[in-house]
Amino acid sequence: MPMNLNDLRQKPHLSASGVQDYVDCGLLYKFSRIDKLPPESTPAEMILGSAIHRALADFYQVLKSGRKLTANELETAFEKYWRFLTHGKEDIEYKEGKDFDTHLLEGKNLLNVFHQELPSDEFQIIGVEQAFNFMLDGLQVPVIGIFDLVLEDSSGTIIIVDHKSTSKSYSDKEVNKNLQMSIYKIAAQANGFHDREILLRLDCLIKTKQPKFSQFWTSRSEIDEIKAAKLIKSVWDGISKCVFVPNPAHWKCENCSYSRICHEWFVGNHE
Repeated sequence: MPMNLNDLRQKPHLSASGVQDYVDCGLLYKFSRIDKLPPESTPAEMILGSAIHRALADFYQVLKSGRKLTANELETAFEKYWRFLTHGKEDIEYKEGKDFDTHLLEGKNLLNVFHQELPSDEFQIIGVEQAFNFMLDGLQVPVIGIFDLVLEDSSGTIIIVDHKSTSKSYSDKEVNKNLQMSIYKIAAQANGFHDREILLRLDCLIKTKQPKFSQFWTSRSEIDEIKAAKLIKSVWDGISKCVFVPNPAHWKCENCSYSRICHEWFVGNHE
């Protein structure tokens, strides 16, 4: 029976994004995941990323069946999702100089570059948008999530792929220290691939003036997994004890969707 993440989300759990949010800013985690407060605004960039993710999922689902979508079909899929996800939303926040149409064009251009530059390989597609969950010894809640793409090469190596749309490229250090990738390695081992070699790949659509598509390969050692597991447990320990440390110096503050309520918390008007 396919895993139902919606059911798992109704119960206490952690995810890669949740762990990262807590590490970045405890208040961000509290407002969004404990208090479940509605965001003051929704960044257009976040919706753009969601629409691109859905279009890429369509691309790989069709590719899994043996056909490759044309560039025009991929762009059409993105436009459908972009219009659907923005329809009726009055809280979308666009950066200066950007609007609905500029993001529509940007998304199409990014996916056109992806379509042109995606290497032709013979990897077998094992899963698209594949849900996972796992338990760690000593952790009382599951860690849940979704692999964007799971591939297998001719030697039987499993490749876990995550799609990113980002404003800049990644450095080798950022890729090798990426917490999400460390968690995905643990998840892959716990979800049927414990006896396989596992590689990790970030497929990045980079929103520079001239859109770029880059693939970043990485792996994780046993020590990396131990560190990630200990971090996950430490995060849950802090959450369980209601320890939510704010981080007003973090780069996320500039576009945080809880800026007003965060200010109220600091001046004593919000508990």
